[in-house]
Amino acid sequence: MNILEIKNLKAEIEGKPILRGINLTLRSGEVHAMMGPNGSGKSTLANVLMGHPDYRVTAGEALLNGENILELDIPERARLGLFLAFQYPVEIPGVTVGKFLKRSLEALRPEERVNMTEYIKELRSSMDFLEMDQNFINRNLNEGFSGGEKKRMEILQMMMMKPRFAVMDETDSGLDMDALKIVSKGINAQRDKDFGGLIITHYQRILDHVKPDHVHIMYQGEIITSGGMELIKKLEDKGYNWLNETVTAGEIREAVYG
Repeated sequence: MNILEIKNLKAEIEGKPILRGINLTLRSGEVHAMMGPNGSGKSTLANVLMGHPDYRVTAGEALLNGENILELDIPERARLGLFLAFQYPVEIPGVTVGKFLKRSLEALRPEERVNMTEYIKELRSSMDFLEMDQNFINRNLNEGFSGGEKKRMEILQMMMMKPRFAVMDETDSGLDMDALKIVSKGINAQRDKDFGGLIITHYQRILDHVKPDHVHIMYQGEIITSGGMELIKKLEDKGYNWLNETVTAGEIREAVYG
């Protein structure tokens, strides 16, 4: 079993504290959902885990199978098995999808030689599964892609790279109903004993398709409560204003389960 354990993680940007002591344990075979209002620190958590240089960690650690990834550079974190699906996937002009994925696999597993026949076979099969045009293999990464195509491309990368843990930052953002179902299908296809996922989202709709094992609410830089699907229903019924109107984390917990 693979374990990603986040302990008392605190981080800031430009001197402003954002994360105020995050404690969270992810295990392979599980999918967790992180919900909360804008500005609560969800995307900051994703960026800090992956090593975004704009954020400064002020306390805590994040242990992937016992190794503190916060002490590693970004490529080393990726090689250990951490993957981030971006909220806003970037365009990379001049680098085709096919070449990008091949070089990514070579960088992740430098000791293994990529078998081109098997690589192309798996790539085309994964693209068919995600209902992607095969011609995308020769297009520049995300250049001229729609929002839904970019998000599918993120899931394609995840399927090809086979990470131990994937952090998906608002992967459902901007997707229509059909694209949401396809992206969800790709995430569900990864669920097995060797994969763990953290879905960061504002909305229930992706969680209707990718049913999480655990749900967490982040508020003002802290995880204030955790539970199951019943917690999502409570949020959907009351909305995030319910959190803003509550003064203390203790009162929120009582409101959720009281």
